[in-house]
Amino acid sequence: MIEKAPDSARRASLDWAIPPAGGRFVFGRRASLLISAGVVGHTLWTSAAPALTYRLYAEQWHLTHTMTAGIFAVYPIAVVALLIGFGGISDHIGRRATMLAGLVASLIGALLFALAPNVWWVFAGRALMGVGVGLSVSPSTAAILEFSSPRDAQSAASVTATAQAVGFAASLLVGGGLTEYGPWPTRLCFWVLAILLLALFVATWFLSQHTVGDPGSDRRSRMPFVPKDARRAFAVSSTAMMAAYSFGVLILSLGGQVEHDLIGSPNAFLNGAVLSLFPIMLGVIGIVARSLLPRAALTVGALVSGLAMVLLILAVSSHDLLIYLGATAAAGGAYSLLFVGGLQVISAAAPANHRGGMLSALYLLGYLSMGALALLLGAIATMWGLSLAVDLGAAGILLMNVATLVLALSTQSLHPIRPLLLHPVTLTRVRIHSDRYVEVLEKVMDAVGAKGWTLQVCESVANMKAPR
Repeated sequence: MIEKAPDSARRASLDWAIPPAGGRFVFGRRASLLISAGVVGHTLWTSAAPALTYRLYAEQWHLTHTMTAGIFAVYPIAVVALLIGFGGISDHIGRRATMLAGLVASLIGALLFALAPNVWWVFAGRALMGVGVGLSVSPSTAAILEFSSPRDAQSAASVTATAQAVGFAASLLVGGGLTEYGPWPTRLCFWVLAILLLALFVATWFLSQHTVGDPGSDRRSRMPFVPKDARRAFAVSSTAMMAAYSFGVLILSLGGQVEHDLIGSPNAFLNGAVLSLFPIMLGVIGIVARSLLPRAALTVGALVSGLAMVLLILAVSSHDLLIYLGATAAAGGAYSLLFVGGLQVISAAAPANHRGGMLSALYLLGYLSMGALALLLGAIATMWGLSLAVDLGAAGILLMNVATLVLALSTQSLHPIRPLLLHPVTLTRVRIHSDRYVEVLEKVMDAVGAKGWTLQVCESVANMKAPR
């Protein structure tokens, strides 16, 4: 006798895989969520991959700080170029197709790093990594939100931050260990990255394919786009994102050289372990931040970020690795709070058919600030010294923290649910479905002597406009 599996067991199996029924095999919701998180994680892994090899490139090819900063900066510049031209394309051709294209570009970039005979191959590899991240960062973030169950949708920002933290920390620890103790210190870590990207590409191939926009729309609709009613929320989120992403310049572009030249730590693995405190704190605080309202997360994040920059300036001036350790940990926590708070605001305000475009616009400003600051600080380090460049970078991030704090405190509605309720699409649904409840509520209110009050309230809510 064959026993029928209980409904709960069948639902659990479908969460992980959906068997083919006249079509191709695809992963279920839960497995798709994990794969999408893996694609998010690769964006920070590729970003951090060369963090501990910049100094080796400089020694091997006699590069200036401007040149090594340029290697870092070409990555966010390529991301920005992709986001400007194709930021919303996943809303039209699908999350899966866009992520696959991004993973291919990142894979080719990693192979160029692994085989590089000169600095120009490194520049090309870095640019292709930027193309890969530019294509995959927005659809993977949107996919995490869409593959989350309705009851877990608010935790999507925390899942995204945790995925970034895992990719970031793994890149620094694996890269630091292979650079210090493995053969081919400037190549082996990129071979490992290439193998991981290939595995991730295969897994992403089996995601479900769906689009939420119009595949036949024109090119303009595929660019980053912010609806008018969501621009206030976008201003808050983008300012926080720019402050958070600017940490990447001091941690990824200059961090390894700061530890070696200014702090005096020659061990690449130790330096990678110190820098990995940034993503470790990012992940830990990201779990806590999911329970905070966006206003609280952004306010605390801006204040902790200011503390981190003060500690960084003290560490560089006193050549103290322990203070630098504290600065790195505080910066990681601040990044997580700013990122999760900003992403919660934008996720609640973004309509589904513009979610990819709005996330692209958000990441565009984050990566643009990262690239511009990297080039500026690299030039300053070459002309006037690395210490001054770090001090000025910290001062610039402090100013962005002040802007984030002012916007977070001055914006009236930052609760993650309220913008969603006030969005015009949601209000339309309220108008359609509320009629069935009004009659019952009127009877209840009649019993307590408040005849007509419920209908007036419902009409007032239905006529409300989204906050600007």
